[in-house]
Amino acid sequence: MTEEKVKNQDVEQQEGFRDGDAEPACEGQSCANVADEEQADTATMADDDAAKEEPNEEFVEPSQEEQIAVWRDKYMRLQAEFDNYRKRTLREKMDLVASGGADVIKAMLTVLDDVHRAVAASEKSDDIAALREGERLVMQKFEDTLRQKNVTEIEAMGKEFDPDFHEAVARFAAGEDKKGLVIDVVQRGYMLGDKVLRYAKVVVGE
Repeated sequence: MTEEKVKNQDVEQQEGFRDGDAEPACEGQSCANVADEEQADTATMADDDAAKEEPNEEFVEPSQEEQIAVWRDKYMRLQAEFDNYRKRTLREKMDLVASGGADVIKAMLTVLDDVHRAVAASEKSDDIAALREGERLVMQKFEDTLRQKNVTEIEAMGKEFDPDFHEAVARFAAGEDKKGLVIDVVQRGYMLGDKVLRYAKVVVGE
């Protein structure tokens, strides 16, 4: 074969590739990579088709009896929790009242000690002025102890009668200037904070 024929064959092959009549053959490792990719794509498409064909599990709705049993269990648990809360709250309230009462009684014991000392002194002494002074100091200490516990006396003498704080036990004519006013206190009244512990028993003028 002459050199001119070889050149003509090369030109024909190149023109054939440009016209799309034939594809260039792959060589070596590139051909193997192309085959592997085609197999992987084929396997992936097969898996997708199988997943689409596989039926989904159907949701089974619980029966009415099962739903009733679940709600009954929730109700019983809630009732038990509420009973425990009620008992715990009642116990805490009782403990608070007991501790508060014990605190007040403890404060009153010091005043009682002073009363015992005053009685013992009155039995040994004839000094009336000293005894009266001792009684006055005991009374003052007792009142101070009550104020520390937020207990205060209700003001009544000379005040206008107020049924929210006073209790009228009698009425006497006292003139127009004292009409409706408290002219005498039979029994003192006391308050604990803003709450009336005992109403003041008074005599009202009319």
